[in-house]
This record gives sequence, C-alpha cells and structure tokens, in this order.
Amino acid sequence: MGLFSFLNKEIAIDLGTANTIIIENDKIVVDEPSIVAIDDGTGKLVAIGHKARQMHGKTHDSIRTIRPLRDGVIADFKAAELMITEMIKMGTSRSRFMSPSLKMVICIPSGSTEVEIRAVRDSSEHAGAREVYMIHEPMAAALGIGIDVEAPDGNMVVDIGGGTSEIAVISLGGIVSSRSIRIAGDDFTQDIQEYMRHQHNIKVGERTAENIKIMVGSALPELENPPEDFIVRGPHQMTALPVEIPVSYQEIAHCLDKSIAKIESAILSVLERTPPELYSDIYQNGIYLAGGGALLRGLDKRLKDKTDIPVHIAEDPLHAVARGTGIALKNVNKFKFLLR
Repeated sequence: MGLFSFLNKEIAIDLGTANTIIIENDKIVVDEPSIVAIDDGTGKLVAIGHKARQMHGKTHDSIRTIRPLRDGVIADFKAAELMITEMIKMGTSRSRFMSPSLKMVICIPSGSTEVEIRAVRDSSEHAGAREVYMIHEPMAAALGIGIDVEAPDGNMVVDIGGGTSEIAVISLGGIVSSRSIRIAGDDFTQDIQEYMRHQHNIKVGERTAENIKIMVGSALPELENPPEDFIVRGPHQMTALPVEIPVSYQEIAHCLDKSIAKIESAILSVLERTPPELYSDIYQNGIYLAGGGALLRGLDKRLKDKTDIPVHIAEDPLHAVARGTGIALKNVNKFKFLLR
C-alpha cells in the first residue's frame, strides 16, 4: 500500500501570473514567484522562483529571466513547462528509479479560451501529469474562502491576482455571471513605474515598483492608519545621477485610481447581470475579496462605497485560490464543475 500511494501522487496547483503555489496532502509545499532564469546558450534552466526573481533585471546577455505567464495565461510554453516540472520536483518526493503517476487539479482564469486551456493541459501533461482536472479561479477562491459553492445561495467573489481580476457570482455549484478582466497586480506595478517616471523623473524597475505597491500601495487618498512614506532610490532620467525621493500612499492612490476604477466598473457590470434573487443574497452575504490585490489598503472600503454592499477580505487572500484548488482535489468525483 505504501508503494502504491507513493506512485500515485495528487497535487493541486495555483498557476498564477505572479506566484505558483503547489499543495500536497493539504500542505503548501511550494510557494514561489512564477519566474525562471534560462541560459540562452544551452537553453538550460539556471534558476526558478525566488532565486530567478533575485536575478530579474540584473542579468547579463547569456542569462534571460522569463515570466512564463502573462495576464493569467501561458505566454511562453517552453518556459512554463520547465517551471511546472521543476516546481513539482521541488514540492514532491520522487524516486530516482520510478516517477509517480500524478493526478493534478490546476486553476485557470474564468475567461480562458479553448487554446489557453489546451496550453495549460499540455504543459501539465508534459510535466508528468497523468490526470489533469481544471477549475476556474473564482470557484477555487470561493472554496478557499469557505463558501458552500453548491448551496442555493448567491455569493460574489472578486479575485484580484497578478494578471487578471476575476469577478463571479456563484450558486448551486456553477458560475451564474462572471467577468475576467486583464487589469490586476501587474498593471498596478506598471502604473507605479510610469508615475515615477513622469512625476518624479526617476526610473524604477519592476521589483522596486512592486516594493512601493507593498509598502505604500493604497486605493484611497485618506486612510485611518496611513503607512510612512517610502524612500525610492534610482537614476534621474535626465542626468542619470542618483536621487532619493519619498513617496506617499496618497500619490500611489492617485496613480492607481484609473486601474481600480476599471475593476469597479467590471464588478458593477456583473451585478447588473445577476438575477434579482441572487442579488438579494449578495446584498446580505457581501462581496468576498481574494488574491494579492485584496491586500491593497482601503480597497474594501472603496468597493463598499461604490457598490453599497458589504465587502469582506478573505482570511488569507494570497492563498485562497490555492487552498480552494486543494479542496477541489479531494472532491474530484463530487464536484461536477471541474473540467477534464
């Protein structure tokens, strides 16, 4: 029995634009940035995850860092395959002599096309999966938050990831109305880079912009517990001399305003298409926020003011989708909404 269970591995993967999380036996075994470093000369993998992220923007000509996913879908098939294979090796114990037969549940954006779904399935199979099931991200987020997705109740989930924001109304084990927009954490990072360039004449890389977002990112220009200004260092665009600039959360709230307004608009459009009985449930239950974007200061209050509906942030928004994918893995025979 021990050998049989070893040869039949079951894993759940949240294949995200920003981070990839692998769950095995209800435990997070891999939580790494979705990035690989490849040797251009040999095509071999140099590093993945945190190590590759440390190289991002600092490599020389022979090493290239690649983010295999863009806007929630696979943009570089070969790099994605390498990344999934290596991350599975990191997270699961494999014998030198025998490879375990992998059963895998992997989450995909709700707006994925057939071609995009096929790319995920092919990458998973090339990485060693024998059985591949797929679950839509908002459904996985709802499961991870603890919502009973099969109940005859309407629940709205907003999952703001790295590449996409997924908005869905869920009832009776299905998605009643949804919208997947390609405005999310990566766009916030780009907004900050552009703002720093235009407003302060300072060039900042992706990693620095990400740090600004984490340290002083805000959806509102007025917060009850405001963070301290963040000091940004970099070259001045005109002189190339080093400069130090303090950045406040009010500035970041101003520069993220347009992108957040697009997410608000998408939420309102999904609510407009929601049947009245389910709308009534959502008004009572509230809107649930998941994904890294849910950690943006003041976002819950801003969405509540816009929709007039209570907004709840998931207990662990960064891992809600991954945990939901793990729950789906344990219920592959029960949940009819999983895609084969």
